[in-house]
Amino acid sequence: MITYMRVLDADQEGADWRDVSRVVLRIDPDTEADRARLAFESHLSRAKWMTEQGYRHLLRSDV
Repeated sequence: MITYMRVLDADQEGADWRDVSRVVLRIDPDTEADRARLAFESHLSRAKWMTEQGYRHLLRSDV
């Protein structure tokens, strides 16, 4: 959850995906550009999903 929040905050602030990959995801975009970009995009996508729909799963009493 913390990682998703950090990725969302960074995106909201307009941070470069390379910086987010390096600092938050701990993937060096200079040596692993494809992996870093994919990780950033997938984490951002999941984070946005959590804010739009996923939180409902956390609020259910049977979880």
